[in-house]
Amino acid sequence: MDWLGRMVGLPKEFLPFTENGKGGGVIQGSASECILVSLLAARQATIRELKRQHPFVEEGVLLSKLMAYCSKEAHSSVEKAAMIAFVKIRILETDDKYALRGSKLAKAIQEDRSMGLIPFFVSSTLGTTSCCSFDPLTEIGPICKEENVWLHVDAAYAGNAFICPQFRYLMKGIEYATSFNFNPNKWMLVNFDCSTMWVTDRFKLTEALIVDPLYLKHSHSDRAIDYRHWGIPLSRRFRSLKLWFVIRSYGVEGLRRYILEHCRLAKRLEALIKLDSRFEIMNQVTLGLVCFRLHGNNTLNEKFLSSINASGKLHMVPASLNERYVIRFCVCSQTATDDDIDHAWHVITQMATDILQLMVKDQAETQDEIEREAEESVDEVFVVDKRNRMSISQKRSFFVRMVSDPKCYNPKIVRTLSMTSRRNLSDSDTGVQTPI
Repeated sequence: MDWLGRMVGLPKEFLPFTENGKGGGVIQGSASECILVSLLAARQATIRELKRQHPFVEEGVLLSKLMAYCSKEAHSSVEKAAMIAFVKIRILETDDKYALRGSKLAKAIQEDRSMGLIPFFVSSTLGTTSCCSFDPLTEIGPICKEENVWLHVDAAYAGNAFICPQFRYLMKGIEYATSFNFNPNKWMLVNFDCSTMWVTDRFKLTEALIVDPLYLKHSHSDRAIDYRHWGIPLSRRFRSLKLWFVIRSYGVEGLRRYILEHCRLAKRLEALIKLDSRFEIMNQVTLGLVCFRLHGNNTLNEKFLSSINASGKLHMVPASLNERYVIRFCVCSQTATDDDIDHAWHVITQMATDILQLMVKDQAETQDEIEREAEESVDEVFVVDKRNRMSISQKRSFFVRMVSDPKCYNPKIVRTLSMTSRRNLSDSDTGVQTPI
């Protein structure tokens, strides 16, 4: 963990072998575990401090006032961690680059404090899942320091790129973080699972998770780091061995070349997409992820991606950015080349041509059907109108006759005529003629 921390340029406060330092690192199973463990540590540290200030207030009351924060582009595991820890979480809006701004966080914290709530945890993201956007730690960090809030930085995918010095500007402000994690199994040729996590104060972490029954005590407890106090499981895999083998096999320079090549290939695809006016780029392509979509509605893009994935020639995953359906292309293959990108682009463009032609055909057929229905509707209206006109004509004719003919106009005459006609009809049946 000391090797890897130095490779990505972490401040010495995070590293385990810093003289008189309290930092340290541990390998967890996933970024979800890292976030949950960090939130539990922050919760425990905050409640302990609040109990010191308010010794007669029950912990349940204090717990109900705790508030955590993240952006709407943060991974869903942050919200799940809050559910598990029974704390409130506020999901904040992002800017036009899908990043959480410091001003938005500061405003939310002040609003919650005015309502009697206690902000205690912020989860920021370097390389969001949906579009690989980056929260500005230089804005968020000072606010968390001023408000005495635990700042966790989740860099599950993008953190791997920080072994390349040219990408470390993206983690500017990391010195404000209390904990940090990234996943070597995502982009550093390490098999799943392997999620690395560092903290600036390992004692706050272990105090939140330590459970030390007699049957787990041993004679080396005071001389060795016991990682069962650093996470949820008691038993642990030997994850460090596979990480060690990868670093020893490829070397730092070999891993850097691998990551930089993926970034170059992503830029190649971005350039190809920009040349086709049917598409639009939806993110700032910084690392190996390209987000794009066809010009059109979400339904069109959903059918487009479904058709590509159903073909078996390419597989991509969608995301939603401000209610817009986005297609994510990520360079993942260890042996990816320019030819692979060109092949992927050929599949994308061919499928786009097919789906757009099909949509045009469907629209034409739909329009024809609408026109036919409109014509039928016109015919129906004409028939109804004709009937209405005939009915009006008949009514008008009867009205004229009623006014001009006294037989129709005088009710007594009408009743008399009616009775006479019935009488005549009855006599004709019996053969008897009744004189009038």
